[in-house]
Amino acid sequence: MTYCSQLLQTNLPTIDLHDKVSLVLQEMQLTNYAALPVLDGVQFLGMIALADLEDVAQDAEIISIQQLFQKHSVRPNDHFLQALRLRSKFYLDSVPVVNEKQEWEGLIDAEKLIDAVSSMIGAAEIGSLLVLEMSRNDYAPGLINRLVESNDAMIMQMNTHFDTNTGSLQVVLRINKEEISDVVATFQRYEYNVLYYYGQETYDNALQKNLDHLFNYLSI
Repeated sequence: MTYCSQLLQTNLPTIDLHDKVSLVLQEMQLTNYAALPVLDGVQFLGMIALADLEDVAQDAEIISIQQLFQKHSVRPNDHFLQALRLRSKFYLDSVPVVNEKQEWEGLIDAEKLIDAVSSMIGAAEIGSLLVLEMSRNDYAPGLINRLVESNDAMIMQMNTHFDTNTGSLQVVLRINKEEISDVVATFQRYEYNVLYYYGQETYDNALQKNLDHLFNYLSI
């Protein structure tokens, strides 16, 4: 399991309450960060974003705009998905990490979170991906699992997503083998709508189509 403490970036510059806005803007320009942590000693007070400083007087102190600080944070021993939830919910470029005393520990940027999710779902591992679409009432994880296993395959990861545009449920399966023509055919036989699949079957289909086009050309 991956904890927030394992994804920490600790070399980020920090801002003091009494720093001038001009200094903060300069720091952001030098480091290319769109938001920086504001500290009172070691106490984390919040993140200040570049967008919030654009209309503030250059000689003003950061303490004068502390009502603009973004105070969302996670603990070092939180699962990294908690940081991902905050990032998505509040549109954060990065997620601050503080301890139980609200003391600054570091930051997790979006790239680290993406890498952690990729590792968790095994995106780089051998296998295939298959996406089904169905109504919520038709969602039966046990049946889906049995249909996959009936083709000597195994579900390594199953995730669901409700599409608000179509009102349907999308089920994303990561399967432990790459050639999945039999799995796709089984789902289609049971009248599941296969939205997308990627694996050896994708390559085989593309190759077959190219061969068909070539044969058609030669027969003209």
